[in-house]
Amino acid sequence: MNAFAEPDIPIGARKIGRIPVRNLWLLMLYASDLTRIKDAFNALLDDDDPEEIPDLVAKLLAHAVEQRLCRNVSRGYQHRAQNLTRVRGRIDILKTEAQQLLSRGEVYCRFEELTTNTPRNRLVRSALDVLAKLVRDRTLGMQCRSLAAILGRSGVAGLRPSRAELAQDQIGRNDDHDRLMVELAKLAFDLALPTEEAGLTSLVSPERGDTWVRHLFEKAVLGFARVELQPIGWRIRGGAHMDWQTSAASDGIADILPGMITDIIIDDLAVGRRLVIDTKFASVLGTSRFGSARLKSPYIYQMYTYLRSQEGLDPLWDGASGLFLHPAVDIRIRESVTIQGHAIAFATVNLAAEARTIRAELRDILSGTGVPINVVVE
Repeated sequence: MNAFAEPDIPIGARKIGRIPVRNLWLLMLYASDLTRIKDAFNALLDDDDPEEIPDLVAKLLAHAVEQRLCRNVSRGYQHRAQNLTRVRGRIDILKTEAQQLLSRGEVYCRFEELTTNTPRNRLVRSALDVLAKLVRDRTLGMQCRSLAAILGRSGVAGLRPSRAELAQDQIGRNDDHDRLMVELAKLAFDLALPTEEAGLTSLVSPERGDTWVRHLFEKAVLGFARVELQPIGWRIRGGAHMDWQTSAASDGIADILPGMITDIIIDDLAVGRRLVIDTKFASVLGTSRFGSARLKSPYIYQMYTYLRSQEGLDPLWDGASGLFLHPAVDIRIRESVTIQGHAIAFATVNLAAEARTIRAELRDILSGTGVPINVVVE
């Protein structure tokens, strides 16, 4: 699967597998850390057309970079090591002797140098180059190229930093203005999605390896819940660990007993409702040995274990509901059943629909209006 080809086909109209790229952009927006920067996120979300997202990201990033340039580009210390004719930092005696540098009037030194060529600045410059090719507005593309060139003249290289380098470049309170710029730059690289047309970059299709899209969908649902439900008093948790209520445990059982980690837990504290959500990037239905459609047994066993194993810990667990949420294309499933006091629901979100439809579906499902998860089915 390859990227950036056929300029006559709008990038947002292309697909990865059967999912339109424009809708993956929408998921990436909710999955990004921009959900924690409300003004920037709301500015991107105001437009109902996901194909405008790259242009909006480019506008916000260009504005953030221009503001940063007015205050000078942030600097950081970079580790250097080289032969010098004068001492700087610490002398590496072993290398100095091994290379017989003293005979040439040199020493091998290790030192820290203040520079603009920091990982975060390299990320921003690289993102500007990517967005310049991605946006539909030519003037905006030229603005991105111009800002990238200015950063280059300031000493910022165009090579994208590694994740390890970015992890080491922590943003402190004094550099808080860089946070928005960095998060927009990260989103820019996510938006530069490969498609299955001919091009220069390759990526495994979700149909052949669904891990990437599954994690994206999980993070997007978590981000959506935080944006939509947290402001009205709901409590949202992602990747929550749950413990078994054990007794008479042998010495070695703790080392081999599998752990339980839920994708998302949301609590409507006003009505005392808890919903455990597990996201899957696979068909909600399997096939029985007689050829008829059936819900997949492992899903039910998994959610049943989550819910029953936590009973007695607090009232929210005693009446907790479960939800399996699946992305789908042109399929709609809304089913639920109550098993031993716990409602378990199965629902799909149509990722081939319009952006406003996807958001409305997620809103209805998570709030409980789209799936009757609290209704007992006899």
